[in-house]
This record gives sequence, C-alpha cells and structure tokens, in this order.
Amino acid sequence: MEAFLADVATPAWNEKQDAGRPWAAAIAELVERHPGRREQIEAFRDRWPEMIAGPIEGTVDLLSQLRKSGLHLYALSNWSAETFPIARRRFPFLDWFDGIVISGDVGAIKPDARIFEHLVVRYAVDPGTAVFIDDSPANVEAARRLGFVALRFVDARVLRRDLEELGLIP
Repeated sequence: MEAFLADVATPAWNEKQDAGRPWAAAIAELVERHPGRREQIEAFRDRWPEMIAGPIEGTVDLLSQLRKSGLHLYALSNWSAETFPIARRRFPFLDWFDGIVISGDVGAIKPDARIFEHLVVRYAVDPGTAVFIDDSPANVEAARRLGFVALRFVDARVLRRDLEELGLIP
C-alpha cells in the first residue's frame, strides 16, 4: 500500500482532484501510465469512503462551542468536489458551518489566494476580523498575507488555548 501511494496514487496526483479534475480523468491517466495496476487504481476511488478518517479528537467540541457563541463559521477545504458529499453525509457537524468552500468546486487549492478570495467574496468575510485555522504552515502563511488572523492547528488542546487567548471561547 505504501509503495502504491508513493509511486502511483501520489499526493501530487490526488491534489489535482482537489483542484477540480474529475475522478474519471484521474483514473484514466493512471491506468494509462500503470496498466497493470488498474484494479488497485479503480479501488482507490471506489473504496475512497473507507479512507475517510474520523474527526480529530476534541475539534468537534470546539466547533460546537464556537457555534453556540454565535460566531459565523465557514469551512475552506482542499477536497474533491466529487468526494466531499460523502464526508458531508458522514459527518453531521459539517452542517454547522454557515458556508463551505471546497477547492474542487472553485478550481484552486490552498494556499492559492484565489480560494481565499472566493470565500471572502461569496460569504462577505472581512479577513481583518476573521480567524483562519489550518494545519498546513503554507496555508496559514497565505491567510496571514491576505489579512486573516491565522492559527496553525497542532491539536485540539493548543487550538483551545489559542481561541481562548483571542477571546473567542471562555
């Protein structure tokens, strides 16, 4: 499995689906390059729901607290437009957001400024009063450059402390 993910279904290949490439085109490309791996390549897509991990421990509780505080909550995620609905059905807390921007719908992935700008325009978000949270240093830095207060997610405990320091949760 590790070799397959490192050499065939690579992060760079998968990122293109997050940027909007249809899965059918992605599968066709890989099958052409690795015809002997067709079954595995098709299984990667067909069994994709099995690969969705659960929520990160403690984060749904924090999201619930933020929601109860009355803040507007938005999600900005690098995700294939074709597979995000699977996650949305599986995780009811995704309905707690006032709006969600998915990279596969926009055609740009974080840290590209275009996806942030899409969020700002679509939901009338003022970056100067918005807090952006992400685990990727590149994404956090991109948000900072665009005027967001940006926090790097390490774990729920650190995020709770950061949100408390900002006065967003008691």
